[in-house]
Amino acid sequence: MQARYLELLGLSGRERVLEVGTGSGYQTALLALLCETVFSVERVPELAQSARAALEAAGISNAIVLVGDGTLGWRPFAPYDAILVAAASPEIPAPLVEQLAPGGKMVIPSATARAKC
Repeated sequence: MQARYLELLGLSGRERVLEVGTGSGYQTALLALLCETVFSVERVPELAQSARAALEAAGISNAIVLVGDGTLGWRPFAPYDAILVAAASPEIPAPLVEQLAPGGKMVIPSATARAKC
């Protein structure tokens, strides 16, 4: 799934990306290899700390992890060229739409949409 999400974003290497749901930091690391800067928001403090440590151990220096509510985005660094949301949502959070740059792409699993393969 993560490879498909990254493919859908179509990153060129110069983007500022917001990731909602850092988790272990695996996808964050992949994003960091494909774009200029990753701003990742994780709501669980222990996961955020673990992801920071994993990213540092991997030598990833262009990813920043914040503990917070990802549905609110991360306004200080907006707009984002791409936004990748890890968890399904019944609707797209308005703050994320507001923080997406004109022409930007957002990938968010939908609880109501059918999967397309």
